[in-house]
Amino acid sequence: MADLDDHPPFSAASGAVGALEPPESPPPLDETARARALLAAQPVFEGHTELPALLDPEDLPPARARETGAQFWSLHGDADDGAIGTLRRIDTIRALVAACPEHLRLAHTTSELVHARNCGRVAALLGPVDWTALGGSAAALRAYHALGVRAVNLTRFDRFAREAVREMNRIGLAVDLSGADQDTVRKVLAVTRAPALVTRAEPDALPDDVLRLLGENGAVCMVAVGDDPAATADLLDRVRDGAGPGSTGLSRPAGPAAGYVPLFAELLRRGWPARDLVGLAHGNATRALRDTEFLSRTNRIRPVAA
Repeated sequence: MADLDDHPPFSAASGAVGALEPPESPPPLDETARARALLAAQPVFEGHTELPALLDPEDLPPARARETGAQFWSLHGDADDGAIGTLRRIDTIRALVAACPEHLRLAHTTSELVHARNCGRVAALLGPVDWTALGGSAAALRAYHALGVRAVNLTRFDRFAREAVREMNRIGLAVDLSGADQDTVRKVLAVTRAPALVTRAEPDALPDDVLRLLGENGAVCMVAVGDDPAATADLLDRVRDGAGPGSTGLSRPAGPAAGYVPLFAELLRRGWPARDLVGLAHGNATRALRDTEFLSRTNRIRPVAA
């Protein structure tokens, strides 16, 4: 009988027939692939979407970036349109959503927004309404809210504006400060208890102290995505540095076909962490609206303004 000691150890024997090599790790994803994966899970909440000039039934739903998960549909019109023009736009958007049930879903609350996204639909939110469409009336403010509007664009500050901001806090309307001058922004932020929105933000026009105030308020500056991802990233860096990562957001891209992947890839190259990118995509805007809703619920016992 052969001596057991004559046999080579197992490791040596296996090496003789060819040891199994450990599997190679897959190569790391590049920034573009990482951006595409992040946006597939975290679609973008767009701060400003315009109605198409012509609603062609053959071209419904309107073109949008494939990474879009929610949209604020602008109710701005010509200066002389007034309330009638705004009501027509509300009616048109409702008809558009009804015509595209497999793509769009009207949302009045953040819960409905999240539900629409989970169902694979793009949540359509009404607003902002142009300030001139209020006609200086708090009753008009409440009527727009009852019709489903969720944001009003405030561009000047006077006695009515002060009361309107308080009433918007009470009923759950977001204050949009797009196009407001710096002094108006400061005065509104001193009054509002809910986070403001800047659905068409121009960060280069906002001084450092205003950005700081926006950050302290929990406001969200929604920056339009241009053709140059680096230039848009520069603007977002300014908001993030001046107001904080919780104040970044996005508006509609200049070219919907290009989408948001190039921008997010650029931000990944700049070292933006995933949590900040999720906030940029939709987390910050959703949080601002949810805080506005919560404040409204706590204020319902207050008397209605005259």
